[in-house]
Amino acid sequence: MKNTLFFLLIIGVLFSSVSAEAQKKKKPPKKSQIAKITTNYGTIHLILFDDTPKHRDNFSSLAKEQFYDSTKFHRVLVDFMIQGGDPNTKPGKEEKVGSGGPGYLIEAEILDKYKHDKGMLAAARQGDFMNPERKSSGSQFYIVQSNEGSHHLDGKYSIFGEVIRGIDIVDEIANQEVGKKGLPIEDIWMTVSVLTLKRKKIAEIYNYQFR
Repeated sequence: MKNTLFFLLIIGVLFSSVSAEAQKKKKPPKKSQIAKITTNYGTIHLILFDDTPKHRDNFSSLAKEQFYDSTKFHRVLVDFMIQGGDPNTKPGKEEKVGSGGPGYLIEAEILDKYKHDKGMLAAARQGDFMNPERKSSGSQFYIVQSNEGSHHLDGKYSIFGEVIRGIDIVDEIANQEVGKKGLPIEDIWMTVSVLTLKRKKIAEIYNYQFR
């Protein structure tokens, strides 16, 4: 009887381990979301990562609400990044540029697998002193433009997507003349839309390999 109970216990432990391992190896989703940032210089296409769902869904929701439409890239630093998403840059609201948002922050989703390579999309945030939990801005984002990447930021900011078409547009925006704090002399407007496509279709259209 004792041997039978011991055997059943071992089987139960093994089954639990297999179940836990199976959960870790969940099948990837069949569909993913593509964001399109249309600017004066052309359109930047980005894929939003499925393993950063809070940032993905927030960006998608704001785009569908037209939150980003008629905002500007307000911080442009060549060989570094381009930043936008501040509602304070909309016409008639151009006060305290760089500090605007939707009124909330997003829990950090900082994954070691994502590095600040060229073309990566990440959420802006306040510094560690004010924000030790590294929560992200509710709307402001940046796209890495440096050819070498911006790896001093690795592990410190939530990366939630990457450019899959239009990196030349990112370069062109980054090379515009700027004034104080990287604000472009000539306005760089944007509208943002998000659509959901089958991963197979994304791979075909953009020649993209999923991570």
